[in-house]
Amino acid sequence: MLVNRNGVVEHVIVGDAHKLMLPDVGRLRAAAGRFRGIRLIHTHLRGEPLTHDDLVDLSRLRLDLVAAVHARPDGSPGDVYWAHLLPENAEDRPWRAEGPTPLHALTLDFAATIRALEEEFARITRSRREVGKDGRAMLVHVTDKKRARHIEDSLRELRELARTAGVEVVDEVIQVREQIDPRFVLGKGKLEEVVLRAMQRDAEVLIFDRDLAPAQASSIAAVTDVKVIDRTQLILDIFAQRADTRDGKLQVELAQLKYMLPRLGQKDDALSRLSGGIGGRGPGETKLEIASRRARDRISHLEAQLRELSAQRRNRRSRRVKSGAFTAALIGYTNAGKSTLLNTLTGASVIAEDKLFATLDPRSRRLVLAGLQGDTAEREVIVTDTVGFIRELPRDLVAAFRSTFEETADADLLLHVIDASDSRYEEHIETTEALLEAFELQHVPRLMVFNKADAAPPGVSGALARAHDGVCLDARDAGSFGPLFERLRRCVEAPRHAPRGVDTPPWAFTG
Repeated sequence: MLVNRNGVVEHVIVGDAHKLMLPDVGRLRAAAGRFRGIRLIHTHLRGEPLTHDDLVDLSRLRLDLVAAVHARPDGSPGDVYWAHLLPENAEDRPWRAEGPTPLHALTLDFAATIRALEEEFARITRSRREVGKDGRAMLVHVTDKKRARHIEDSLRELRELARTAGVEVVDEVIQVREQIDPRFVLGKGKLEEVVLRAMQRDAEVLIFDRDLAPAQASSIAAVTDVKVIDRTQLILDIFAQRADTRDGKLQVELAQLKYMLPRLGQKDDALSRLSGGIGGRGPGETKLEIASRRARDRISHLEAQLRELSAQRRNRRSRRVKSGAFTAALIGYTNAGKSTLLNTLTGASVIAEDKLFATLDPRSRRLVLAGLQGDTAEREVIVTDTVGFIRELPRDLVAAFRSTFEETADADLLLHVIDASDSRYEEHIETTEALLEAFELQHVPRLMVFNKADAAPPGVSGALARAHDGVCLDARDAGSFGPLFERLRRCVEAPRHAPRGVDTPPWAFTG
């Protein structure tokens, strides 16, 4: 039975000796600091205590209480076991189980107990300091044994993505498996543990550090009331928050639609059960088809608009090329300091934050260089800031932002900015180089710029610069730009690289 606080029986459920199926009591969670307002009272036939499923239902549905009464062979009631939820920091487990107690000896004051518990939950909720503007999240990292050594690096990056998106990380869950579960990603038992911990810590979002297939996302969402998103959704959300030009907004919307299109059928279980086949024709199928058709039409419209904007950018680049200005594009891993370097180099005021993807749209600024020793002529350089790279950049996002990197395709020089203070700099270099190859930009000359020399261990940035024939500097300190200016002057006066598709001899830097 499901009984409300007035003592009225709202549902009677009949199961078998092993299980019963609870009705849908509402997918929405109870209000913050409050329970569902109903208690579950059921029978056990062998006198066993509350099962794990009983306790999971108590926590997942935020029931007032769950109780199991032993039904004796003659039909009379025997002992009773019961459990209720506990405040967040009370114990490792989010519930307290009691019993066995003979039913006739039970003295529990249900109303007073629930009132006291809700007051304590509400007090904790009010006293909690909200850090994230978009709520509280749990990070879930699942990997196989081959990639286990990269766990901490992956989680560190996921934390930064979550911080940039505006959510507060309240817990992290790691599971190393022989192979990823095709349905739930992590094991069924581990998923139940994650759901319980999310409830206990009042997390509204589960963020998986991998891309979830549509069926996986649907299966995970079916066993939890919290929002489930994957790494691609998190990155798309960051891009959506930071896009401020028409081009950037169109690109983000296009990537979001391409991501959501194959998942439309998973959004509503009631509709997806009606889709197609005998007995399945009707309103459900129509609604899904309409949603899919509208999404495809919108994708075609966005792609046409982006082609127009791409043509406009080509015209602007063509005029720049005709003017004879030397162009240098800043590329590199996200949060390596490219925008800060642009600001200090050119006196620009491009937004530069200690967050991932602070820059989405290419920004070009003018830099005037003095000539080499004995040469009084000044040299003009157009410096362009571009969106930062990241490992496993979502495929749809790469396709949508391909036009952004047209700016780098016609550049005379790529300034590859690397965070010398980050222990993962080698991985960041590999990621950037792989994406340059994917964008067919490997023919453009490159100069390694090891940034954040002040934050790196002594001597490290200089050693890296020598090993990669690059330069080291602190993007906030113009006084450290001497070697960069020297290399730029030499590049400006050297022959330009050949157009795309033309075999070009290796670029050699001297001096």
